[in-house]
Formats: sequence, C-alpha cells, structure tokens
Amino acid sequence: VQLQASGGGLVQPGGSLRLSCIASGSIFSINGMAWYRQAPGKQRELVAGITIGGRTGYPDSVKGRFTISRDNAKNTVYLQMNSLKPEDTAVYYCNALLPITTLRYWGQGTEVTVSS
Repeated sequence: VQLQASGGGLVQPGGSLRLSCIASGSIFSINGMAWYRQAPGKQRELVAGITIGGRTGYPDSVKGRFTISRDNAKNTVYLQMNSLKPEDTAVYYCNALLPITTLRYWGQGTEVTVSS
C-alpha cells in the first residue's frame, strides 16, 4: 500500500500551497479519494473529497479556499490550498474517501504550517 503525500511547508497567512499524493492503484482505482488533516491535539478530519467520477465536496471550514483534483493516469490526487489561515496548520494525509474509522493505513503525511 502506498500513500505518499508531499508539498507541505511553511507559508504565511493568505498564502498558497499545492499538495500532491501518489496512491497505490489498489486504492486509487476503486475508491473516491480524500485529503484529511490532523492538527496538534485534535482529531483527524476530512478536508476534501473527490469521487471516481470527479464530484467534489468540502467542509465549510475550507470551502472556497481548497480545491481537490485527481489525475487517474498518474494515481495522484492534489489539494490546492489558497488563502491559508493559521488554523489550517496540520499534518495533511491522503487516503480513500471512506469513514475515517475504517482506514487502517495512513502513510506519513505532509506538514503544513501557516504562520507569520
């Protein structure tokens, strides 16, 4: 199983980052995909999801600022994050678009820090 996220870093409030995640074909080809994040001391949460057909969904906290996309030929899912806020600081993970409690393998994630 491969879930390799990258693209995180330190960015100032209002800035942008683009995250990428390469997933195993066994996960990518049969599932919707999603980005999740876990901030220090908080539970992991869903921040963006995309179905196999390309339908997307976001929680209110990131709607209008984050955009998820997928390249089926590359088994890769992306997260474009704009207008970043300090509360977006977290480790970001990609995984299948399934209930969090059912996901057993997470990969390393990529850390995003929004700070001036």
